[in-house]
Amino acid sequence: MAGNVSAPGQAHWSSKGAFVLAATGSAVGLGNLWRFPTEAGSNGGGAFVLLYILCVVLIAMPLLLAESLIGRHGQRSTVASAAYLARQSKASPMWSVLAVIGLIANTAILTFYCVVAGWVVYFIGTSAADLVGAVSAGTPLAGAYAGDSVEQIQQLMPTLFANPALLVGLQLAFVVITTWIVARGVKGGIEVAATWLMPAFFFLLIAITVYAAITGDFAAAVAFLFTPDFERALQPGVLSSALGQAFFSLSLGGGAMIAYGAYASRDTNLAQTSGMIAFADTAVAIIAGLAIFPIVFMVGMEPNAGPTLMFQTLPAAFHAMPGGAIVGLLFFVLALFAALTSSVSLLEISVGWVTEKFGVSRVKAAWSLGVLVFLIGLLSALSFNVLADQRPMASVPGFENATWFDAIDGVTGKLLLPLSGLVTAIFIGWVADRKLVNGETGLKGGGLKAWRFLIAWLCPLAVAAILVIGLFPQLLG
Repeated sequence: MAGNVSAPGQAHWSSKGAFVLAATGSAVGLGNLWRFPTEAGSNGGGAFVLLYILCVVLIAMPLLLAESLIGRHGQRSTVASAAYLARQSKASPMWSVLAVIGLIANTAILTFYCVVAGWVVYFIGTSAADLVGAVSAGTPLAGAYAGDSVEQIQQLMPTLFANPALLVGLQLAFVVITTWIVARGVKGGIEVAATWLMPAFFFLLIAITVYAAITGDFAAAVAFLFTPDFERALQPGVLSSALGQAFFSLSLGGGAMIAYGAYASRDTNLAQTSGMIAFADTAVAIIAGLAIFPIVFMVGMEPNAGPTLMFQTLPAAFHAMPGGAIVGLLFFVLALFAALTSSVSLLEISVGWVTEKFGVSRVKAAWSLGVLVFLIGLLSALSFNVLADQRPMASVPGFENATWFDAIDGVTGKLLLPLSGLVTAIFIGWVADRKLVNGETGLKGGGLKAWRFLIAWLCPLAVAAILVIGLFPQLLG
């Protein structure tokens, strides 16, 4: 395409498969293992799943393709790629604000994401110690934490929160690992990590799901996830939750797909890869539900445990299951793999921009930003103890009781990401040169017409709804 050349020194994925693995790793994260089961459990199971799949197909996939083509066309950092397409479309380069908002949002998300990932590392440690104890006692197939009561197991999380030094140490460890991978570059770091971590992730996920199907109440889980209550599906709150999960599960609005799309070769069909990434991410979320809910139902626990499902309900459930000590450890290793592939993409967005903007080396940019992420992340890490009484947004409606952790999470999820996604949909659907955009998609005929309708009309309306409802939840009644 005329004028579309790679930026000097621009790296590329070694193959389409590497791009798909890396982009899938970006999308697949703790949101699939933690947020999806939580949302499904709290919103009626089958009704939520049905709406979620529809939202992925009609809203998330078109936006995923839009972000990918911005990156592939620009072959630069997220901000520069958006500005490049705007200039070629004879529009104001100020449209690159979509990437600026995403850059800020994803950097902020990474500051508390590393804290949550630290919790995963903590449970890997406790699960490993528990398994070593079980093996030493000659009972390797015992339930998790066999010597403890359910109440003691559920106190593991509060015990961690009460130890600020441990929380910060775990956060630091995860930041260091993430930064080290990104500093090694696109092929030597990000691609290698995705090539090893994603297959291992899928293997562990399938293994745990098979275990859950054999030992848990698989029939109850299938009925819960795939028997929709159509009356429940019509409730605005369920639809809003499904729409939000589809949007955030695929890392939309933050620029991750713009960044990874910039490393895609010209012969990569972005429509095909976008479909593969969306399918893989959705499959992981649903399979995660099939891995978690049979265990929860088998021990008689409720599926609507909310955010505590992964870190309190599941450890207690593993306690009651044969082989729970082994499965518990494997589950949290699985979660660590998911967290790493996502955190790497979050950091890569800002690293790509800094190296291009200031001409510094990737290594220097990665470690400098890693330090910044760690320091800002201290506010979130200490929100559960030292800074637990601070309410930084007490004067803002809806955030009166938000700690630093809650405030950063809320502002990025409810405001910045949807806002970036909304600007992206408007830019691609209405402003960017139609011929340039169409040529990047890999779509033709009816498929292209359908995508153009969705990106220009349905996506802006849907993302605007996420934005409004997120900021004004009282509108749901």
